[in-house]
Amino acid sequence: LEKMTDLVAVWEVALSDGVHKIEFEHGTTSGKRVVYVDGKEEIRREWMFKLVGKESFTVGATKTKAAINIDAVSGFAYEYTLEINGKSLKQYIENRLKTTNTWILNLGGTDYRIVLEKDTMDVWCNGQKMETAGEFVEDGTETHFTVADHSCYIKAVSSGKRKEGIIHTLIVDNREIPEAVE
Repeated sequence: LEKMTDLVAVWEVALSDGVHKIEFEHGTTSGKRVVYVDGKEEIRREWMFKLVGKESFTVGATKTKAAINIDAVSGFAYEYTLEINGKSLKQYIENRLKTTNTWILNLGGTDYRIVLEKDTMDVWCNGQKMETAGEFVEDGTETHFTVADHSCYIKAVSSGKRKEGIIHTLIVDNREIPEAVE
């Protein structure tokens, strides 16, 4: 395996199907560009005469659109920025905090990362979209699913405050799981 000598940037991106590592190699003498997603080579370009530009690719099971922008800062210095779904990584993360909830828990010695996409009410567990059953209850809704033979549900209840909106809580085996901060 060739050593990544021209590695110039590494990002970690939390998507619904997991946290993905994006690595970028840029050979400023050879013009080489290589993009790795989770250690797998996605793009390789040798002998690029134009050292600035953009490389587009997809990430994860959901084939989320991503791009790396290469800009000259001064002389032979370059700046590398990652875009996810057309937004800067910072904007994407801020937006994601509003549109998803994430919980990390350990069941029987195994770690699970559960993500709720609030707009679609899709539930993901360790990279797999879960089969769910929704039901209306007295004070809101419950979205039921199973993880490793454990009964789970996400309870959605109005906060009663317009700015806060709906509060989502994960319950596993009748125990509330605190939300994770990614």
